[in-house]
Amino acid sequence: MDDSIRRVTGIILGAAFTRRTCRELLYCALSGLAGVLGFFLTVFLLVSGLGITASVLGAVFGLVIVTIALRVSRRLGSLHRRLSNRMLYRHVEPPPGFQPGNGILNRLDRRLRDRAAWRCVWYSLIKLPVAAVQLWAVGLSVSGLIDLCYPLFWALFRNHPSGSRLSPLIALEPFPFGDFKIYTWPGTFLAALSGLAWLVAGTWLARGINAGDRALVRGLLGPSSMAERVSELERTRALAVDDSAAALRRVERDLHDGAQMRLAALAMNLGMAREKLDQADGASVRELIDAAHRNAVDALADLRDLARGIHPPVLDAGLASALESLASSSAIPATVTARIGPRPAPAIETIAYFCAAELIANATKHSYANQITITIDTERAGFLRLDVEDDGIGGAGKNRGSGLTGLVQRVSTVDGRIDVSSPDGGPTAVTVVLPMKA
Repeated sequence: MDDSIRRVTGIILGAAFTRRTCRELLYCALSGLAGVLGFFLTVFLLVSGLGITASVLGAVFGLVIVTIALRVSRRLGSLHRRLSNRMLYRHVEPPPGFQPGNGILNRLDRRLRDRAAWRCVWYSLIKLPVAAVQLWAVGLSVSGLIDLCYPLFWALFRNHPSGSRLSPLIALEPFPFGDFKIYTWPGTFLAALSGLAWLVAGTWLARGINAGDRALVRGLLGPSSMAERVSELERTRALAVDDSAAALRRVERDLHDGAQMRLAALAMNLGMAREKLDQADGASVRELIDAAHRNAVDALADLRDLARGIHPPVLDAGLASALESLASSSAIPATVTARIGPRPAPAIETIAYFCAAELIANATKHSYANQITITIDTERAGFLRLDVEDDGIGGAGKNRGSGLTGLVQRVSTVDGRIDVSSPDGGPTAVTVVLPMKA
């Protein structure tokens, strides 16, 4: 019984001094501040838009403000989802992307009926009391940590001769009423004891409120309904079919324009050489055989390049080695950092390899960069992350014709995603997140 009590006490007190606690409290601070700001911004935009819409003359302008509020809510939801994914290690898939459609009225109608955006609005409204508790948990922990340091602070800075009259120290209290004044060094130990209590209370309060916030993120900021999931699967299936059809057309074109033409020339040269043999024209036969030999070599090279485009042989040695090979052949100096645990599925390795190759090619063509950094890791369970950064001029985007649009389609076929950060003036950072299994 005593061992159980000591073990439980150790768990309760020791939780305040772990890395997880640092992540939980940092998440409370960032998510809490974002939640408070998001609440007031969402309410302001929605109230303004709905208020203007109530008047006949301002109906259209008010609806535009409402759509802006919905778009901002989606961005805020994405921010909260990313904070939760990266700091609490609980991955939540994003909802289906907004499909704008054609025409202004069609876009306005779809934006107003965007269920994912309205769920983000609900999250922003519900987030206010959650954010208040999160910030209070941070206040409890900070107050407790400062109070714990009072004995050391007194020994270092208040150790005056006896008889000296000093103003009392005031211990931090997480409540708005009352204060705790410290007049002597032994009194600081009482403050430290209360600080330990506040720190432990703040730690467990942060864990509890974050667990509730994770449930809200999962329920309101992710794919919530089976219909939406089916819609997203249909969209990615259509992209996969289009990508496969484009790949088949590319293979057919390469075979027709490359290897097939060279093999046809080879057959013609051999036929002509056979005719020259009958005429005993040795010099002409040698020239025809040389031309046939060149055509055969070129045809083999074309077939080799075509096979490499379907599945690069360098991937047989693993993704890290394949990326090292890409970096070594890059016109811009490139470095690779690989932290790969379990090996991803072959299809995932192929997609990651071609993404890296395309991003390096884009940087070479457009960035004017001096250095490219490639990082790939599988630290998050079930996901492979590829980061490609360069110190170029920036300005890249998914919809600017830089090859990223094709990568987005290819990655979405396996429920992956691409994030691009490329302000004008640089640098450019592209992150590709893929599941470990297709």
